[in-house]
Amino acid sequence: MASFTLRTASDGTVRYRAQVRLRGFPPQTASFERLADAKRWAVQIEAGLREGRIRPEHTESHKVSDLFDRYLDAVPNAHTRRTQLDWWRKHLGQLEVRDVTPSLIASLREALAKGKTPSRRKASPGTQVRYLACLSHAFSFAVDDLGWLGTNPLSRVRRPKEPRGRVRFLDDVERNRLLEACRNSRSPRLYRIVVLALSTGARRGEILALRWSDVDLSRRLITLQETKNDERRALPLAGPALEMFRELAKARPSRSALVFGAEKGHEAFPRSAWDRALRVAEIEDFRFHDLRHSAASYLAMGGATLAEIAAVLGHKTLAMVKRYAHLSDSHVAGVVEKMNARIFAEESAAR
Repeated sequence: MASFTLRTASDGTVRYRAQVRLRGFPPQTASFERLADAKRWAVQIEAGLREGRIRPEHTESHKVSDLFDRYLDAVPNAHTRRTQLDWWRKHLGQLEVRDVTPSLIASLREALAKGKTPSRRKASPGTQVRYLACLSHAFSFAVDDLGWLGTNPLSRVRRPKEPRGRVRFLDDVERNRLLEACRNSRSPRLYRIVVLALSTGARRGEILALRWSDVDLSRRLITLQETKNDERRALPLAGPALEMFRELAKARPSRSALVFGAEKGHEAFPRSAWDRALRVAEIEDFRFHDLRHSAASYLAMGGATLAEIAAVLGHKTLAMVKRYAHLSDSHVAGVVEKMNARIFAEESAAR
């Protein structure tokens, strides 16, 4: 923001002092004979600072890698975005934060679209959006919390248009085959993780971060502390998932904090066991996240409203669960039928 001060020297000379203050930069000051010149200069300086064309000599130097480190330490659940951050760190880590421009980010977005993610998969438009959102969140932290920048360069980067949400869910035969394959897996954790995902619709990261302190068997409730939306979410326990937790609680090691803590020398999520289970069950085009879609689909087909599905999944808007609306057509039809029977009861009687 610019400010202007009229100053009169001892000899009667009038000057206009212009000062530009922009968060993340030292104040820029200049003096002019005319107010119009002072205002023109202020506009140019502020635009130059925001766009990175002007670099004040006294601006502090910060690496992007330093920003990511501070971000991971300070922001709750930032570690859930570590995969995306590591990709950006590889391409931007050694640059100064102030040198990251919208055009540079756009070029890396294109590189991401043409290449593959760390999981060796093609980066879909949805994946690209998530990578950009992760970087944007980190740079917003640099602007709002650290004051290292005046504006977020991601605000001027176009994001790919995501296709309609994918709805791939297990039918009854597929579900039974997958559960059987997981039950016979060499990894005892796999079956438990899959059962909980199908029973509650929880995300993989939420399940792996689950602590025993978050489980209340007396109330048959799980409280998710670390979610994608950074908000707590309660999940009821029922059926096989509830029985599973009761058995796990009896055999729980005294020092165990995480419910699904990794065994020594093994990763928290048994990736190879999961891939093998899919092959044994002969299930194609299916990802772990589709277990969440399956849970939501079962809720919809069971007559749950979109608001109820959103509450279980932790979505903030109904728009995110409208992809399941077609699965509850029969339920909606029943509601409409009841409404028509009530409001046209007198009309039917008159006939």
